[in-house]
Amino acid sequence: MEKFDLVVIGAGPSGYAAAMRAIDFRKKTLIIEKSWVGGAGVTNGALSSKTWWELSRETASFRKNLKRFNLEVPSINYKEIQAEVRRAVEERKSMLEDHIRLMEDSQLANLITFKKGTARLVSNHEIEIDAGSYELEKVWADYIILATGSRPRLLPELPIDEKIVMTSEGIENMDDFPESMVIVGAGVIGCEYATIFSGFGKTKVHLIDKGSRILPFEDDDVVKVIERNMENHGVLIHRNSRLIRMEIKNDRVEYELEYDDGGKEIFNVSKALVAVGRTPNYEELWDDRVEISISKRGIEDNDTQTNVSNIYAVGDITADISLVNVGELEGRYAVERIFGNPQRKLVYENISTIMFLSPEVAGVGLNETQACEKGIDYRVVTLDYSCIPRAIAKRNTQGFIKLLVTNDDHMKILGMKVVGNHASSAIQAVALLISMDKGIEELAECVHPHPSITEGIQECVRMLLGKSLFKPDALRGKLSCRVCTKGVYEDLRF
Repeated sequence: MEKFDLVVIGAGPSGYAAAMRAIDFRKKTLIIEKSWVGGAGVTNGALSSKTWWELSRETASFRKNLKRFNLEVPSINYKEIQAEVRRAVEERKSMLEDHIRLMEDSQLANLITFKKGTARLVSNHEIEIDAGSYELEKVWADYIILATGSRPRLLPELPIDEKIVMTSEGIENMDDFPESMVIVGAGVIGCEYATIFSGFGKTKVHLIDKGSRILPFEDDDVVKVIERNMENHGVLIHRNSRLIRMEIKNDRVEYELEYDDGGKEIFNVSKALVAVGRTPNYEELWDDRVEISISKRGIEDNDTQTNVSNIYAVGDITADISLVNVGELEGRYAVERIFGNPQRKLVYENISTIMFLSPEVAGVGLNETQACEKGIDYRVVTLDYSCIPRAIAKRNTQGFIKLLVTNDDHMKILGMKVVGNHASSAIQAVALLISMDKGIEELAECVHPHPSITEGIQECVRMLLGKSLFKPDALRGKLSCRVCTKGVYEDLRF
């Protein structure tokens, strides 16, 4: 039986990151993957869906500017767009696979091994590998990291066939743009796909929202911008509604809604997408003698370590945040816990996020909704994109920057939200300050590139310090600077 210092089960973002970090410690490492390197983060998750989003955004922008060139709206070739997405996926997947192959052929060959197959823990240290041959292979591991990811959550009452009623695993295999589509779920995944398909201008999108607004975890000002843009692109948002029936009839989807007021309505569309979250992949992963604790949300872990001391869990399989960047962070951190000595515990407060909507929404730390739920008093400053020269130059001033700090003299950063062009590139400095537990003075006098969106962050900071270029009292509606005490707002005066 071959022995390894570490066996990583799953070669998605978290497992791949864990294995590469183990190489840094010169540990003999085995990666086992049953399907494809890169996992859902590449093939039908972050990379593929965001490539669809980029192409949709380019298409929408092109249509918007046709008048400038006196051009008619051209036809959109679905097959070519689909092929471009697949080329992007293959490019990333091939790079990851080639990277492992080249390491196996280099001086690192004694440290890294890759095996294709299904893994199963038969004891706390033994892993059985089914590669499809007649004989199962068994290996020994001092330590094991479980990184088997997740899959789309299914609703058993819906007729999901991945052809007419689909999840994110089937949505990209369509033959053409559907003339209409209903999306079940108004969270991040559902709203991103609503943005993608409405952006191409070929599909009438229906979005089912059981509440009064989409993205219930977001602040009202963020949601208003996103909802307005969706509806301007023809999205029909079914608010305060509950799906009570969905059937496939004549290769189309018939669904019935019941509204909060008791009314009911029937709709007929070409396709349906079910986007109601994801389910961790841990079925058949270990024998009964391996007593790993699990909950409804996933494997229970303490700083990536399970209740079995030599077994760790990272990424979507755990009950933590299901994001690619978080999975990679957890994978690297787990290895550092096993073979090194991390200088600090894993923290999630400075995790940067982005939602690929119209416009994009990026954030870090707390938003106002979360701060209120935690009973935190705070100061908040908001700056409209119309005050930022780069946004003006791009001829797109839709959006805003919002910065939250503690309501005291230290003004420690609690969080920031950016809605608009270049949102994701604007938040990293703030993420770093949150992780360092710093205040806002460091941002106030930085010399930012001009023109850039990050200049808007600097102006927010200067407003909080009472030395801004633009004064909130003079530009009401574009600037605001307030304090929230026990849920009650008042304008800040300097």
